[in-house]
Amino acid sequence: MTEQEKLELIIKTLDSKRGEDIQALKIADLTILADYFVIVNGTSNTHARTLADEVEFQLSQKGIEPERREADTGNTWIILDYADIIVHVFYKETRDFYKLEGLWADGEPVDISSLIVKE
Repeated sequence: MTEQEKLELIIKTLDSKRGEDIQALKIADLTILADYFVIVNGTSNTHARTLADEVEFQLSQKGIEPERREADTGNTWIILDYADIIVHVFYKETRDFYKLEGLWADGEPVDISSLIVKE
């Protein structure tokens, strides 16, 4: 699976589980951490955990496991590290507090509008 296919699967999976404000940032030129950040929030801690679990499940079905999964005790920020793509799943208030998009504002926003289902 190519990096682009993996990115698309992650975004479609988050959208299918009603993840809110999904954003992808290309950060390859800024850091060696990853090529992309995908940032999303859930409406509750349970929803955030469900989003992360579903991404992990869908990628595992393709034989791709995260190198690392980190979460705080309340599941308000869950990180799935797939080496080239790092998925940040937040509870809304936690996302508002950390403002990760602002910290990585030099990253290049990826147009994902074709991957999001309009309701």
